[in-house]
Amino acid sequence: MSLTFNKVAGAVLATALAVVGLRELSTGVFSHPPVTKPGYMVAVAEETSAGGAAADVPPDWGTVLPTADVAAGQAVFAKCSSCHTVNQGGANGTGPNLWGVVGRKPGGVGGFAYSQGMTDLGGKQPVWNDQALYEFLASPAKYIPGTKMTFVGLKKPEDRINMIAYLRSLGGNLPVPAPNPAAAAAGAPAPSAPTDGTAAGAAAEGQPTATGSTATPATGAGGPAGQGSGAPAPGAPTQQNTGSPGVGNSSGAASR
Repeated sequence: MSLTFNKVAGAVLATALAVVGLRELSTGVFSHPPVTKPGYMVAVAEETSAGGAAADVPPDWGTVLPTADVAAGQAVFAKCSSCHTVNQGGANGTGPNLWGVVGRKPGGVGGFAYSQGMTDLGGKQPVWNDQALYEFLASPAKYIPGTKMTFVGLKKPEDRINMIAYLRSLGGNLPVPAPNPAAAAAGAPAPSAPTDGTAAGAAAEGQPTATGSTATPATGAGGPAGQGSGAPAPGAPTQQNTGSPGVGNSSGAASR
């Protein structure tokens, strides 16, 4: 009887030890330590043209906002709806409620735990205006280092413009500025001057230039361009100075 009991007890203890050991082993292998920042950053390659990255020229807000597609902006905002609510008085989610964000102070929603970077921005920037949102939405992590927002950003300018127009429709309190297309054009890169020497070549050949005038052939001291001091080209017959006007070298012409 005692031998049978010892066998059963030993089997139970061995099973218990095996279960505990497997649990500890699986805990060590499959443990998930808490992350300091939820989510993950998805790297997206910048779109470039043949001449390199295109300059992101600030829009003329007085021109683009009245013609922006609010419905398209709402569709783009679907990417943000998992973290943000937009209804008036709505609760905060992973991100703050965005009702009235246009014209609101950065980090201005009470009760939301903002990152230090967003809090610091609120001390320097009075409100979220169109241009600030445009730059922030392009790359939140670049605009506010240390932000909790892990969204990689909207690379297309038209997506950002349409989303800002949509956010303006949700309690925004900033007036649309007057159109000023000259200011936006000033931010665009100036066209480069031709580098093929066409103008210079036309001037050297006496052809009409861009202004419509005919350039005078460059001369040296009495000879055509390229002869410098007026000396004849190698191999060409020489002329004697006979004192006749317009004949001979430069000294004869000058003496007349």
